[in-house]
Amino acid sequence: MQNGEHFGMEDETYTDIDGKAISLECQSHSGFCREFTVSSAKVSISRVMVYTCAVWMTAYIIFFFTENTAVLSSAIIITLVGMMIHIHFVKVDHETLLVIGSLGVQVSSSYASGRESTDFIEMDKIKDIVINEAIHMQRVIYYLCILLKDPSDPSGVSSVVPLFQSSKPRLNCLVKVYRSCQEILAKC
Repeated sequence: MQNGEHFGMEDETYTDIDGKAISLECQSHSGFCREFTVSSAKVSISRVMVYTCAVWMTAYIIFFFTENTAVLSSAIIITLVGMMIHIHFVKVDHETLLVIGSLGVQVSSSYASGRESTDFIEMDKIKDIVINEAIHMQRVIYYLCILLKDPSDPSGVSSVVPLFQSSKPRLNCLVKVYRSCQEILAKC
């Protein structure tokens, strides 16, 4: 496999836990370095317009009966501020997991506004990368997570760092990423 080469995970169809389409892009930068990017659907302009119209129509109906212009102004300001907060702090376009052999793991999230957040975990702090299960809304969901070593007890786990928490891929996608991560961890 050549550096930067994509490997056979893009041709499968993946969905999140709610059944919405997501994509998995995998790149192998070397035998000890792989990058996994899970992308969610972009912000839907039609959905934004429907919500905006609904809020503004409700505000107009209230204005029509009360003749209070503050209702219209408040609706416009609340809608605009709400959209900016959603795009900048909530809506994640894609999440990336970069596993670098004996160095560590970098976890990044890119938001719809262009803002990015990145965390790095050194390999000597990582006990393992596992698929865990949880019960959520009367169903079992699976998530990939990093188990961190407990400094006081080498065989213990001090904390769990969940991965892909915004895109929430289903098990078939998680298994592909898990197996590839385990290949790298086995070489360390």
